[in-house]
Amino acid sequence: MGNRVTREDFEWVYTEQPHTQRRKEILAKYPEIKTLMGPDPHLKWIVSGMVFMQFLACYLVKDLSWKWVFFWAYAFGGCINHSLTLAIHDISHNVAFGNKQVKWNRWFAVFANLPIAIPYSASFKKYHIDHHRYLGGDSLDVDIPTDFEGWFFCTPLRKVLWLILQPLFYSLRPLYVNPKAITRMEIFNALVQFSVDLIIYYLWGLKPIVYLIAGTILCMGLHPISGHFIAEHYMFLKGYETYSYYGPLNCLTFNVGYHMEHHDFPSIPGCRLPMVKKIAAEYYDNLPYHQSWIRVLWDFVFDDTIGPYSRVKRQCKLAKES
Repeated sequence: MGNRVTREDFEWVYTEQPHTQRRKEILAKYPEIKTLMGPDPHLKWIVSGMVFMQFLACYLVKDLSWKWVFFWAYAFGGCINHSLTLAIHDISHNVAFGNKQVKWNRWFAVFANLPIAIPYSASFKKYHIDHHRYLGGDSLDVDIPTDFEGWFFCTPLRKVLWLILQPLFYSLRPLYVNPKAITRMEIFNALVQFSVDLIIYYLWGLKPIVYLIAGTILCMGLHPISGHFIAEHYMFLKGYETYSYYGPLNCLTFNVGYHMEHHDFPSIPGCRLPMVKKIAAEYYDNLPYHQSWIRVLWDFVFDDTIGPYSRVKRQCKLAKES
């Protein structure tokens, strides 16, 4: 358990991200893929059902003992909350109401945020666009760990601790790596979120609030669904910086496992990404992919060639804002 990770730096490359060129090639060969772009008409109803399910759960846990509050937070509520964060990920690409209804997408993301209990959606949107535009970009892509993370979390025990603390690093890392001014939407997001939290506390007490927050933190940490954080962009094979996963957990995560396809076509909603792989099969069938997010977490912890440093980095020119 004491073996140290052999990597001492990120994998620096001097090439553009591969998704832009592959997108051009696929669209040139299969222009019908453009018909997959646009809003998912079912997303708003699925998300609404999940939000109201969590409100019902808040009522049901209000009289439980604390041990059962935490049990259901990890086993049930946290799974829904993690799924909602991935719905927010989809909504950030305007696939709930389409590109012509940007404000509706932003406010719907605030609604999807409510069971997470911590304001998140507006800040995520602000930084996620950079993750796509500057994938692996030094000081631009805040999905990449800091040098401190790569240096310190270098043994199996420390990597387990890093996985547990992932929600903390994901929330604090942008403030250190690429701080941005607080937007009006972030203020609205916080006001709406804390108002609903107070209403829940007034109606049903502290336990439902703990249930929601604990579920969010626990299931974005050391949890099978959280394997996608590692699976998506950590370099398990040299030369490959994005990986897909085609297993059953995609049913709970809005197909975020189709991550290669998502980065190639971010405007296509998750429900249609399997069609991208089917239409352009020759572009994806020969690429490495993951078969299990649990196996990804296991390999990340115990393989001494993999750690927070196992990410591709590049220097990117800042694009002009339109």
